Amino acid sequence: MPVLAARISGGPSPEPVLRGPVELVTDRLAAEFLTVPLSAVARCVADTWACGEHLGLDVTPEIVERVARERLLGLVNSAPPSRR
Repeated sequence: MPVLAARISGGPSPEPVLRGPVELVTDRLAAEFLTVPLSAVARCVADTWACGEHLGLDVTPEIVERVARERLLGLVNSAPPSRR
């Protein structure tokens, strides 16, 4: 079984060819999830893309956006209510 090496930079980064589609998906989701930090949205998109590729799926920006949106919805909906 191959060993996966962790990146020192803190996570997966898309290949240079994919930077355009990944950034477009990140921008769309960041505009939709204003309460989530941009870095968290970008990480979610990159992780979703990497997971799809790891599973051997034919990864497209549309699929990544849909899956990442569900993950971000879970993140937002799992946050405890603020105390007043």
